[in-house]
Amino acid sequence: MKKLTIYGWLIAGLLSACTSKETKQVRVDDTSPVVNEAGTKISFPKAESADFFDTENTKSSSLMADITAPAKVAATVVRSDEGASGNIVLFDNPELSGNYTQLLQHLTMINQLQNVNIKQRKTELSRMKDLQEHGAATGKDLLESETALSMEQTNLINERSAIIEHETKLKAGGFEPLQLRRAPAGTAYIICDIPENEISRVKEGSKCTLQFTAFPNEDFTGKIDDVADMVDQTTRMIKLRVSINNSTGKLKAGMFGSLAFGLSEGKNMSIDKDALITIQGKNYVFVKTSPTAFERREVNIGDQIGDRIIAYSGLKNGDHVAVKGVMQLKGLSFGY
Repeated sequence: MKKLTIYGWLIAGLLSACTSKETKQVRVDDTSPVVNEAGTKISFPKAESADFFDTENTKSSSLMADITAPAKVAATVVRSDEGASGNIVLFDNPELSGNYTQLLQHLTMINQLQNVNIKQRKTELSRMKDLQEHGAATGKDLLESETALSMEQTNLINERSAIIEHETKLKAGGFEPLQLRRAPAGTAYIICDIPENEISRVKEGSKCTLQFTAFPNEDFTGKIDDVADMVDQTTRMIKLRVSINNSTGKLKAGMFGSLAFGLSEGKNMSIDKDALITIQGKNYVFVKTSPTAFERREVNIGDQIGDRIIAYSGLKNGDHVAVKGVMQLKGLSFGY
């Protein structure tokens, strides 16, 4: 009887142990997250477990990236002390200075040809035709008047052709010839080079901040005037021209400095860089869809601006995107 009793206790003990282990296993399952077969949905039995994963509320906003570039005072505009009709432009590049001077000379000659020479020749030709009709001039006189007018018109064409070379060189240097001629005294022009892939994001007329080696503790405010029409074939850089008020005369042609300006990315959805995971070339985030559930979403992303990444698709305003514990959600979703 004792043996049976002992055996009974052993059997009861084993059954009790198994029951205890089985109960313990059920308790573990009750606190474990549930993942669907595709790994796109993760749910937690308790909200406290899901609260471990911090989220941010997404919304569309405008992002700005501060871009800096080395710059140089390429030209300054000063008033003529000799009473010239136009202001003087001082370039740091002697070749551009020569181009600008010759451009002005050709423009002066064009004005002379258009408003004086050709008008005078046309008047003379009209008078000669009238004299011939009344028998006071010969055919030879008429031909000479026509030839004189034709020569002046040819000279005008040549002068206009000569301008093209100088305009091209000035534009290649980042300058607009017409703006140079109209620039008021006390203006300084700063030229800097920016990468080709940033051009679409530069806004003409926007403000920028400049610092110069000669004045390290002073900030200057300038305006982006124009982007050059040519790309450097070697560096793939494009010249950007900025105008600045230099009425004090502090800035001198040839001074070096740096330029900073904000590039607008427009109004887009963006996510924190820590929210993104990349698997096999595809980008994903985890969106909290309820107090206890997350959903994996594929997103199409753009540039990273600081700690933010533009998200073009996959999200909508008001989505709660996980920014903490993302690697744990990745492991649950993909199984590693």
